[in-house]
Amino acid sequence: MKDITLNLNTLLNQLETELQKTILQRQIKNPIIIGIHTGGVWIAEQMRQRLQIQEPLGIMDISFYRDDFSQIGMHPQVKPSKMPLNIKNRDIILIDDVFYTGRTIRAALNEIFDFGRPKQVILAVLIKRNGQQIPLTPDCAGTTVHLPETSRIKLTGPDPLNIEIHSLLTT
Repeated sequence: MKDITLNLNTLLNQLETELQKTILQRQIKNPIIIGIHTGGVWIAEQMRQRLQIQEPLGIMDISFYRDDFSQIGMHPQVKPSKMPLNIKNRDIILIDDVFYTGRTIRAALNEIFDFGRPKQVILAVLIKRNGQQIPLTPDCAGTTVHLPETSRIKLTGPDPLNIEIHSLLTT
């Protein structure tokens, strides 16, 4: 596998720029930012600060909404979601660390709609990678990378925040 180096600050800056453009184009005022547990929450907090959004951060654990829940069972570290009281007819910025198959985002959208029908949802991710299985795509991304299916991207943190790329192939 060709070595890929990802600079976290560069990715955060690019994601911030993409979000600023999208917010301006869609004339969004006072959005709610929701991060998907865990890496998405870390990125969401960064974007909330950078974009100077005053609303409290929404935190989402989509474990119960996954489509493979019956296959993988209960994850031992399931945490409750912490959502703003009212998301009905609000602009939402949904943030995750890595967009891969689209299944996590599908689960997150299902959970959001259980809390109420938002006006619109903007999907922002730090890294978009190949492997899409569901017809969803991010509105904003820090970067797009193409990796072998056997590679995984993992965000570690939150302090310090770092990106790791692992190959699942053993030599």
